[in-house]
Amino acid sequence: MVIVDSSVWIDLLNGRISPETRWLGEELHGNKIGLTTLILHEVLRGFRYDREFRHTRDWLMAFPVYEDLPAALAIKAAEHFRTLQRQGITIRKSVDCLIAAFCIQERYKLLHNDSDFLGFEKFLGLETIRL
Repeated sequence: MVIVDSSVWIDLLNGRISPETRWLGEELHGNKIGLTTLILHEVLRGFRYDREFRHTRDWLMAFPVYEDLPAALAIKAAEHFRTLQRQGITIRKSVDCLIAAFCIQERYKLLHNDSDFLGFEKFLGLETIRL
């Protein structure tokens, strides 16, 4: 399973071309692609118009959506944050800690375009799609 981060979904929805959006566009119907409830929230909160919100919500809900916020995962994400902080890396968004912790725990790869995940790759074993 490949979890696609909001950074890539948002770029795709806005028509931005990047290696990540190209990969996602090619794999939408062939690969096992999913997202988490936190990613779903991050993508959907940015819509101004109800019609676009509903259309995108329905489209994204066709993919597997994983619940990613049990207490044990929140604790693990905090532990990861502290580990990276000791390495001199500060993660800017708590949501990224939770997404990374989920992917590490479930052994899912992550497709992202967000530098906050680099420390998780280097020090904590987060597997990503390398482009």
